[in-house]
Amino acid sequence: MSCVGEWWTVLLLHDCFDGYTRFDQFEANIGLSSSMLTTRLKTLVDNGILTKRVYQERPVRHEYVLTDFGRSLRPILVAMAAWRNEQLAPSERAMVLVDTDTGREVEPVTVDPVTGLSVSDPRFAFRSGPAAGEEMRALRGRTRKAGRFVILIEEDHELPGFTCLEWS
Repeated sequence: MSCVGEWWTVLLLHDCFDGYTRFDQFEANIGLSSSMLTTRLKTLVDNGILTKRVYQERPVRHEYVLTDFGRSLRPILVAMAAWRNEQLAPSERAMVLVDTDTGREVEPVTVDPVTGLSVSDPRFAFRSGPAAGEEMRALRGRTRKAGRFVILIEEDHELPGFTCLEWS
């Protein structure tokens, strides 16, 4: 998450999903300095989100293409943009998701494919999975409803790498 959590990286990924692949395209569209853009692209390549390939031999020029792993981030970026748009009046939204065939604005929803229910339904909660360590498995949290979300918590217990968020 740390490699895609930076603002400029999110903008780069949006450009990748819009079909941009070349350094000069990113630079012109985002307005990021060359050195910062080089650093961000290298990070995305190193983390397997983009692949770097030669498109011109003389002089050597590269393009940056989303990997399968990188393409799997699209629903996450769409959900993040939709979440932000929910906080804004329609006239304040800088970017909206549309059906390219009809031009109709759409609101994405993440659903459970078995029940068809939105995963924000209170019946869905996170639990430790097969790769959870002993500390995670030992947690015997209680379930608390917070807004539309269900969060498993444990009093006076901290998990490394987790941030406490509160919804009202």
